[in-house]
Amino acid sequence: MDGRPDTLAEFTRWTEERYGPGTALRFRAGPDGWTTRTYAELAASVRAAGRALIGPDLAVAAGERVAVLAETGPLWTYTHFGVLAAGAVLVPVYPTAGEEELAWVLSDSEAVVAVCDDAARAARVEALRPKLPALRAVVRMDALAGRAAAPEARLRERAAAVGPDDDASIVYTSGTTGLPKGCRLTHGNFGAVQDGTLPLVRGGPGDSTYLYLPLAHLLAQLIQFTTLLEGGELCYFGGRVEDVVAELAEARPTHLPSVPRLFEKVHAVVLALADGQEGGRERFAEAVRLGVLACEGRLPEELRAAHEAAEESLYSLVRAAFGGRLKWALTGGAPIAPDTLDFLRACGIRVFEGYGMTESGGVISLNHPDAVRYGTVGRPIAGCEVRIAADGEILARGPMVFPGYHANAAATAGTLDADGWLHTGDLGELDGDGFLSVTGRKKELIITSAGKNITPTEVEFAVRAASRYVSRAVLIGDRRPHPVALITLDAEEVAAWAARRSLDPGPRPGIHPQVRALVAEAVAAANATVSRPARIRAFHILDADFSVEDGTLTPTLKLRRGAVAERYAAQIEALYGG
Repeated sequence: MDGRPDTLAEFTRWTEERYGPGTALRFRAGPDGWTTRTYAELAASVRAAGRALIGPDLAVAAGERVAVLAETGPLWTYTHFGVLAAGAVLVPVYPTAGEEELAWVLSDSEAVVAVCDDAARAARVEALRPKLPALRAVVRMDALAGRAAAPEARLRERAAAVGPDDDASIVYTSGTTGLPKGCRLTHGNFGAVQDGTLPLVRGGPGDSTYLYLPLAHLLAQLIQFTTLLEGGELCYFGGRVEDVVAELAEARPTHLPSVPRLFEKVHAVVLALADGQEGGRERFAEAVRLGVLACEGRLPEELRAAHEAAEESLYSLVRAAFGGRLKWALTGGAPIAPDTLDFLRACGIRVFEGYGMTESGGVISLNHPDAVRYGTVGRPIAGCEVRIAADGEILARGPMVFPGYHANAAATAGTLDADGWLHTGDLGELDGDGFLSVTGRKKELIITSAGKNITPTEVEFAVRAASRYVSRAVLIGDRRPHPVALITLDAEEVAAWAARRSLDPGPRPGIHPQVRALVAEAVAAANATVSRPARIRAFHILDADFSVEDGTLTPTLKLRRGAVAERYAAQIEALYGG
């Protein structure tokens, strides 16, 4: 591929020139099947959106902000690139954002137009208009191209005037504490990320990336850019997260970005099937062992027949569940269980972990086919320097690092130092070969009343990794004598487990003795892997999982620890005998 466009304002024109008749997008047109759009058709839709935005009705000026509130789909992409082609600045908003967060993002960004994908979301924004003096219009995505449009020549002038140092987007961090901050990302930031990752994430015409992650999230946007820059096909999910696994077999992607939970759920389903057969768990464990040996080139000749039998009974079936063509899968945002990684690579599916944050343009380090070390988040990408501060914090520097927060100089000064180093807030380690490991969050460090420092995420991950029946664990213990934990159940896994035993755990399974014993086993297993001060002394099983709706999770499903501690204060006090 010869270079890349200088700015995202020229993105779809550039891809049209190279891949015009090739398939750019695939999506469900209804319950009966899929439809496609070529690169030429994508560019035409983007031009229509951009011309409408700068036309006489909406009159979006260069540098003004346009908010997008919608689910992942082709209309999101048309609007996204239309905003950039118009020389405006995109403000993505999560569809799950609550009223306070929605009002804050629209107000703080001073968005002049909000584009929504349906009437309900448009009505939500309309209801906030009295609080949004800068907002001039609320527009449905499917009606955007019908607005009075500017001449195409004017849109070309706007796009040509955009430079690498101009803002392309203001992405609001999901904020585990307080209101989100708007990260300014320039066209040059996005270009630097593409320069650092394109050589590692190989694809091209004939490849297909299945996208179900919210396009309001920076990772999904980066995947979108990469796929289209390489001339691949972007395949959108049908709109229901519950259908993703079934859709993968139908969509047959070659590339799959995902949160760890999808891969862990597939692993759990196969484990449940194994548990339903006599000796099934032992045969499954042996098949995984043989598969790992084979992918590492260490399979003894005398075990080849057993490996071929496992190929027929397990490996090929798992690959088929992902569509049978998967070359590359990426995960980030949270650690993935080592057992799940071993299971997938034994079956011929390699999942690569990466690391980044919005302030770093989305990527700092990445495992990839030419350099992978499981248990790490890979080496820093080209152009990104990484070092570990004296207190263990990960620092990053490079052209992908953002210039600062929108209208928040104090927060910028607290994150970017005078030498250009981004203080990530994460704790980590670099090994002798340059692979980075993330060990926890600096601000989430627990210090017990005995003065012991504990990284809660290490213990929480150990509990989850020990049992597929645990959805989340939250460690409590700051300024307390010892750690305790709040634990939520994976409702589907517990229900399947109970059904296999003809057991009815009732509406509150967490209080059933046998369910509690399951969780106690996981806690004991986790305790065996961590230091004595970090061991969980008591736990409480909550009746419901954490959610975005109740305020305990961010839109990107990160835990809001303060909200959890406040909501479940009584249960925590009871664990300490209060």
